[in-house]
Amino acid sequence: MAGKRKSRRGFGRIRKLPSGRYQARYPGPDGVLRPADRTFATTTDADRWLAKKRIEIEDGRWIDPVEGQTTVRDWSARWLAAVSPQLKHKTQASYRSLINSLINPALGDRELSSLRPITVTEWVAQMRTRELSPSRIRQAYRVLSQVMASAVDNDLIAQTPCRGVRLPRMPQTEPHILTPLEASRVVRKADKPHDLLIALLAFAGLRVGEGFALRRDDVDMAGGTVLVDENLAEANGALVFDTPKSHQKRLLRVAPTLAKRLGKHLETLPDDGRALLFTTAAGKPLHYNQWRKAYFDPAVVAAGLTDVTPHDLRASHGTWVADKYGVMTAAHRLGHSNASVTTRHYARPVAGRDDQVAEASDAWVNGHDLDRGARSGHDDDDDGLAGALVPV
Repeated sequence: MAGKRKSRRGFGRIRKLPSGRYQARYPGPDGVLRPADRTFATTTDADRWLAKKRIEIEDGRWIDPVEGQTTVRDWSARWLAAVSPQLKHKTQASYRSLINSLINPALGDRELSSLRPITVTEWVAQMRTRELSPSRIRQAYRVLSQVMASAVDNDLIAQTPCRGVRLPRMPQTEPHILTPLEASRVVRKADKPHDLLIALLAFAGLRVGEGFALRRDDVDMAGGTVLVDENLAEANGALVFDTPKSHQKRLLRVAPTLAKRLGKHLETLPDDGRALLFTTAAGKPLHYNQWRKAYFDPAVVAAGLTDVTPHDLRASHGTWVADKYGVMTAAHRLGHSNASVTTRHYARPVAGRDDQVAEASDAWVNGHDLDRGARSGHDDDDDGLAGALVPV
């Protein structure tokens, strides 16, 4: 019969198995004896393992191995249910889609504790062989990373397997930056009242969904302002009104000419503060793809331009404002809480500025100061912007 004995350090039990190897068992914080996850060739090896386990328990780093047996499928479902109230509807739908289509089919039946960085690396490689876009792969990885980080925070596993994994590079795409004159041509060629919507994208920097969600109460004719406090998005084919991206509500001054045209448009709307400014012919909220095909793209073609998206107008606005009034003002106009987002994704150098800097630097070389009358490029002058960027 196999013998049993206490560990030399008085913690746990060691017994010899019929195979000649040794099994170690230890008491968890609840006093229940649990076996080691492997057997040992010698009692010395078993003692060393028990000593490490004892330190884990004393330091509060011990994790019940039963918790780690929870599957990725079960934990991801619990995690999504817990975080959903803090997510936008579109984000919820995106996370659910990624979990159901990419995470669960490959990893859903695996225990949390069985995942290793190599497991995640292999999963990413499999997605690449399926020729999924780098963006889709990175989105799926980010969701899995959040799921596994939550498992660590809740003491199901000791560390996340989402570490040291190389992800596919995102292709570098540059927005098509229009000049104010080009943007004005697009506005003039658009059907009414969608020309106003396009003007708001180009000359107020709105996101398309923010423009779709504007209501009568959001326009203050006396102050010449537009309140951006909603966004219309599509989630699983359904239209959902939500707060703007990153929950950044903002009050924007618009060009006086644009404000007057908005005022005339308000006269055509129902006397209801919640009435949408822009709708389908049937008075329904707009769908992006249908709106772009019916109104935006034809206006771009009529203006003699190609490869212009609604988002390019927003990027163009950010570039114009950053160039003339500074990045912080551009960030405010675009609704960014962090100006680095503005420079990374929207504002671009304006052609010819490098030559102007070179000419100005000639004075610097000779020890002269900048022209005192020149703008510093950091004025938070929304009034000046509103008057300068007039769409018509």
